[in-house]
Amino acid sequence: MRVAVVADIHGNFDALLAVAEDIKDASPDLIVNLGDCFSGPLEAERSADFLIAAGWPTVRGNHDRALIDRPREKMGDWEAPAYDRMAPAHFDWIRALPETLAIEGLFLCHGTPRSDMTYLMEEVLAGRMVLRDSKLVESDLAGIDANVILCGHSHTPRHMRLLDGRLVVNPGSVGSQAYSDPSETPHLMEQGSPHARYALLDRSKGRWSVTQRFVDYDWERASRLAKEAGDEEWAIALATGRMR
Repeated sequence: MRVAVVADIHGNFDALLAVAEDIKDASPDLIVNLGDCFSGPLEAERSADFLIAAGWPTVRGNHDRALIDRPREKMGDWEAPAYDRMAPAHFDWIRALPETLAIEGLFLCHGTPRSDMTYLMEEVLAGRMVLRDSKLVESDLAGIDANVILCGHSHTPRHMRLLDGRLVVNPGSVGSQAYSDPSETPHLMEQGSPHARYALLDRSKGRWSVTQRFVDYDWERASRLAKEAGDEEWAIALATGRMR
């Protein structure tokens, strides 16, 4: 069995199309989406139309939730530009998304099973995301009856084998390869290149292997769109995979 896993598209339609083409060539049996589909200064409406038509099993991310759980005037810098480009049918689709999903022996969540705002495999140390202790990850996954857990949120391609034998996989981000988080624990995420990211999982004889895919696309166009929208930080991140 082959599964393609995408996450954190953030309205980057060019990156989404490139990843979708790469996935098509890989001929998976299943494609799943771990959320945060639209927020950002790019092409939320085109991304929404594509995902609705594609019908991929999808869970709701924290940025998806922020598009439907608060009024426009209380939205952040990532949500407001996307909200202004989206149609009622797009918001209806978000409202129908589950927070978590079990499918084909896989468990899907955006952050952790109980929080779309918490990194599962990372923690913040000195302004950077670092690998968490596997025992803490196992604690967050208590009660989850699946051999493979898929998560997003950190935009960081990573897979971890837990002591109990379970596999945790983050496919990285399709559409956002660097960001600055100004939360209570401020930190940076930088992948160092602008390539769109996703993962392929293959099961053979009961065992899973993981391939992290980095896909070329027209990130200069995406960067120009962000700059035209007045978001210089996004423009730099899209063009370089860095925050500076």
